[in-house]
Amino acid sequence: MAIDINEETKLNLTRRTFLGKSVRGIGSLALASLLSPSLLKAAPKIEKWQGIITEPHITPKAKRVIHLCMAGGPSHLETLDYKPKLAEMHGKPMPQSYTKGQPIAQLQGQANSLKCLGPTHEFKKFGESGQEMSSAFPHIGSLADDICIVRSLRTEQINHDPAHTFMNTGTAISGRPSMGSWLLYGLGSENENLPGYVVLISSGGGQDQPIANRQWHSGFLPGQFQGVQFNSSGDPVHYVSSPDGVSQEQQQDVVGAVQSLNSILNETVDDPTIATRINQYEMAFRMQTSVPELTDISKEPQDILDMYGAKPGDGSYASNCLLARRLAERGVRFIQLYHRGWDHHGGIQNAIKTTAGYVDKATAALVNDLKQRGMLDDTLVIWGGEFGRTPMAQGSGRDHHIKGFSMWMAGGGVKGGISYGNTDELGYNAVENIVHVHDFHATMLHLFGIDHEKLIYRFQGRDFRLTDVHGHVVKDILT
Repeated sequence: MAIDINEETKLNLTRRTFLGKSVRGIGSLALASLLSPSLLKAAPKIEKWQGIITEPHITPKAKRVIHLCMAGGPSHLETLDYKPKLAEMHGKPMPQSYTKGQPIAQLQGQANSLKCLGPTHEFKKFGESGQEMSSAFPHIGSLADDICIVRSLRTEQINHDPAHTFMNTGTAISGRPSMGSWLLYGLGSENENLPGYVVLISSGGGQDQPIANRQWHSGFLPGQFQGVQFNSSGDPVHYVSSPDGVSQEQQQDVVGAVQSLNSILNETVDDPTIATRINQYEMAFRMQTSVPELTDISKEPQDILDMYGAKPGDGSYASNCLLARRLAERGVRFIQLYHRGWDHHGGIQNAIKTTAGYVDKATAALVNDLKQRGMLDDTLVIWGGEFGRTPMAQGSGRDHHIKGFSMWMAGGGVKGGISYGNTDELGYNAVENIVHVHDFHATMLHLFGIDHEKLIYRFQGRDFRLTDVHGHVVKDILT
């Protein structure tokens, strides 16, 4: 019995064959969709992702996150955690009772020669709350009554890349979803014309700690939940501008053929990734209009630019802070700013002052700007790094440290004007109200109305979550 050619084609056309043979066509389709959205009218329409959580588990306090990630590991002992006893022991041997058998990065094996390094900057009490912070950060100090300082953090990874991975994903295993991806998967985004998760990067003040896109990757979650990096110069997003020398007419023939094939094959193989990809092409077209307008901070009033210390087009941390506020206004769910200047193995006294000069004023401006616009109450602002630094000297600097370090949070349902937790008298071990990274993640999700034990994705036969099998909500810091 003869088999119809079309039927035979459908039988032989597997998902792998289709994707393998049509990859060039898919690329053409993406390019063409940027030039003319009308070419995609025949494509399957994908509804806007509303989030897997249709009803909050808890009453939500926050709608969005701005994570100010100080890449390289800012020293808690020069920023947020004053230790008079360490100052008293400056230059004296570090007691081996603290360090024996403990993980240390570059100072490993030097236990007999380790010396205490006292705080290199004076600490002051700020605000009516009297929270103690380094004098190197007077603008952040002015936020004392709006922020919660957590001084008892712990992490599990002592080198930068795995520590960033752990802070972002809750595991040192590469390829897992980032916290921003989990949040976007859970709740969706409020803006159809911009990515729900945006990453901005700046540098200055010290060694530029490398940053990898695995820190904002969606891992095994669908690709639509991945963070999108905005560039500091040129096109804000790659390929957001139409390519030179390519006319709409030249693309129409290619796209017409590929789109017809795509529709037939999608019916045959029922592959959701094809339809999702088409939806992303539509997003790409909408971004052609929305992104240039968003990133043009020159339209901001001069007093706002001056408040941040931002200059249009300079790609600085200050400009990124202002851009973060603009993203937050437009409903972007998760905004992450990396500043790569905190790896101070040497010369920490001057390096802290220099790096603080890049971030101090703009950070305070961001919080104050959100507050005066009535946005701070439902925007969670987080400031901190992947770990802290050792109380022991590494020449004139400090080594990596995971046993106790600090961060601060503001807005989004977090109490202001309080400090939580403590390290010991030398700033080595978190000893009071310890907050593990898993607890931080559980608390963040809680502020968005999510029970961290219920935000689950099944992958390769196992249920995964951001906090894995760990995590406790730190309820004492919540309003």
